[in-house]
Amino acid sequence: MTVTAKIAIFAGILAALTAGCGERDVILSGERSDIREGIAPFVNQVAAVNFAGARANADWTHRNGGPDHQISHPALGAALTQVMTVNIGEGDSRRARITAEPVVSGGVIFTLDARARVSATSTSGASLWAVDVTPGRDSATDASGGGVTVAGGRVFVTTGFGELTALDAATGRELWTQDLDAPGTSAPTVMGDLVYVVARNSAAWALDVNTGRTQWQISGTPSIANFSGGAGVAVNGDVALFPFPSGEVVATFPQGGTQRWSTVLSGERNGQAATIISDISGDPVIANGRAYVGNFGGQLAALDLADGERIWTAREGAMGPVWPAGNAIFLVNDLNELVRLDAATGELVWRVALPQTEQSNRKRAKAASYGPILAGGRLIVASSLGQLLHYDPSSGALIGTTPIAGGAATNPVVAGGTLYVISKEGQLLAFR
Repeated sequence: MTVTAKIAIFAGILAALTAGCGERDVILSGERSDIREGIAPFVNQVAAVNFAGARANADWTHRNGGPDHQISHPALGAALTQVMTVNIGEGDSRRARITAEPVVSGGVIFTLDARARVSATSTSGASLWAVDVTPGRDSATDASGGGVTVAGGRVFVTTGFGELTALDAATGRELWTQDLDAPGTSAPTVMGDLVYVVARNSAAWALDVNTGRTQWQISGTPSIANFSGGAGVAVNGDVALFPFPSGEVVATFPQGGTQRWSTVLSGERNGQAATIISDISGDPVIANGRAYVGNFGGQLAALDLADGERIWTAREGAMGPVWPAGNAIFLVNDLNELVRLDAATGELVWRVALPQTEQSNRKRAKAASYGPILAGGRLIVASSLGQLLHYDPSSGALIGTTPIAGGAATNPVVAGGTLYVISKEGQLLAFR
């Protein structure tokens, strides 16, 4: 076949394909319906919250208040004024982050900076002691993250160097150190004569509070996709809940470590790249016979504490421990929203967008929101953009703001009618 013939055939085919393009569209008769018909946009609801009245609390010893990671409703004044600023060490940088919220006991606030420096500060602002728990062998090594807990006259500190250290709360003297074989960046939990911690290699430890000796260990399913920080163990007199980076949650008897049940928090929020991370980001919270657990990828579950059976699942990730209060569950979700769920069903009651971006080195970075806590009758969220945000628990309406110099780096805590938060600049700030 000649080239001329091939061109002619090609031209004919092209003409046939394009001939239909000039035809008029056929418009079918009949009623037209929106393909999204029946899917109404969500509308925030206003509903009363039947939480307990505010009560004064002297201490805040663990993340979210206590070893079960829930404290009822601490008293706090309506109008907050900054009353104290104390440098605690190194703040956030490109290579290091503050991940430990302050804890309070006996009129002393204990803090951990971005570089393994533990400090004790009186509620009047006096520096009592400071100790660097960086291992000597790692003095030139970069490591960040960790948590701090106070109980029984001891301060327990985990670090990115893979150690759990116990210090004397009065003097800062080292009592013992246990090597965890992996970064121990979640906050430790103390109940009775044991301190519990989960390392980033999915190994969980129960150690003697007096000696640091291993009493028992359990292991979870390994995971390679997790983040700095991690969730800590929740414990009451009947059960210890261990959250692992794989999304697995294991319940044991607190003494001996015999397993009671286990479950996996799986699933993801569509359209979000971060959902490949299965890590438990919302520390388990024990309240009213239930365990509340949230992950990084968009799932939150209410579990029966006795047997681990799923009561409900909500498509909301939890970036920290949730806050149960009567008929409501409050949380900051994986989309940086403040959310209220119905405690009975997990259904959404309202959601409020939190400040989203901040300017950093000529780039726009996602802002971080810490909390929420319920104190003084309102919800409080600390923002890295430099504000304490106060919300109405019934409606989610913003009812006030308080400036935070330098922006927040931790969850706020309340003890003795005073709110404490650590700034990104490495300062302990107090408001009352």
